Amino acid sequence: MLGQAVGTGIAKKNAMKARVTVTLKSGILDPQGKAIEGALRSLGLAGVSSVRQGKVFDIEIEGGDRAKAEALLKQAADKHLANTVIENYCVDVLG
Repeated sequence: MLGQAVGTGIAKKNAMKARVTVTLKSGILDPQGKAIEGALRSLGLAGVSSVRQGKVFDIEIEGGDRAKAEALLKQAADKHLANTVIENYCVDVLG
């Protein structure tokens, strides 16, 4: 089965999985990324030159229409998941 519906324990047979990745646009300062970079260096991880932090949303959506699912997720990302003034997003419908 592809997964379980949140809170129901019932697997969804016709659910598609998708991933929405949200990242800061280039040129936007990333203080959290800088903090992670410093932490990795202090832990002895050699060779870290830069860290940029982002968000990943793994989403299951009902139905079998990939184009419709992608359009719906792009709309959700544009309006709710990303601040498009400072962030980019990428929608991948995985199947």
